[in-house]
Amino acid sequence: MSPAPRRRRCGAMQVHERLLETYPSYRQNQARIDQFTERSIASGLAQRTTRRVITIPTVVHVVHKRASENITKAQIRSQISVLNRDFRAANPDKSKVPAAWQGLVGNANIKFALATKDPKGKRTDGITRTKTDRSSFGPDDSVKSVSSGGANPWPAKRYLNLWVCNLDDGLLGYAQFPGGPPRTDGVVILYSAFGTQGAARAPFNLGRSATHEIGHWLNLRHIWGDTMDCTSGDRIPDTPNAAGPNFGKPTFPHITCNNGPNGDMFMNYMDYVDDAAMFMFTDGQITRMNAALAGPRSSFA
Repeated sequence: MSPAPRRRRCGAMQVHERLLETYPSYRQNQARIDQFTERSIASGLAQRTTRRVITIPTVVHVVHKRASENITKAQIRSQISVLNRDFRAANPDKSKVPAAWQGLVGNANIKFALATKDPKGKRTDGITRTKTDRSSFGPDDSVKSVSSGGANPWPAKRYLNLWVCNLDDGLLGYAQFPGGPPRTDGVVILYSAFGTQGAARAPFNLGRSATHEIGHWLNLRHIWGDTMDCTSGDRIPDTPNAAGPNFGKPTFPHITCNNGPNGDMFMNYMDYVDDAAMFMFTDGQITRMNAALAGPRSSFA
């Protein structure tokens, strides 16, 4: 069994770059979604999308070889509880947001609920379990298909598909941005970084890996913009540009990219810090997620 990661590593941009090269319509879809996002934010459409709570039916596909990977229903429910706190700004640790940014903490008005009906209309607890002979999976989407040792998705326009498995190369998870192929749409999380109990292991045992990856699924980028040189931000005006990811539990302020006096917003869910050090989305990030729910994810709105 691979050792528990000590630093956050997300594979969403690897998936993004691969799809740009291998899925012919993805590049055009991304351009179209970017244009829609800008228009919907400018017009106010995005801001109107979640004036009511939007509930997203969620299915958790547990893909396991070892007993420890076959996580319990209690561990799964603990993760859903974290998501419902984090996306509603109801997490108690938001009090740790520095005073300079307390006024930017946003409530997405999104609720996640384990599906009660499967694609055929039959009753379900929203959990599937698949025994595999694979020791681990990478960011190549192989966990998303029975033919490669994983579990097939439920229809991506009706359910948020979460796959939980053993990931290799120190990955905590990865997600597919809107606009990719439906057969691979969803989020993958390392079994020991999912939820807050059972197999969950520190420093990623507070459920924030799923919060981070679902942020990507709703079209959020990493807080530093993934260029590592201050030339590109995350396309959101109220998050300071940063030179790169922050790890562990940084001390405020951490200044890069001439972003003083407050520095990097490292406590944001879209940075790479430990679970215990991230506790906010901004209003600007909420608006961008709302634009996804008004456009490419509108089947859930």
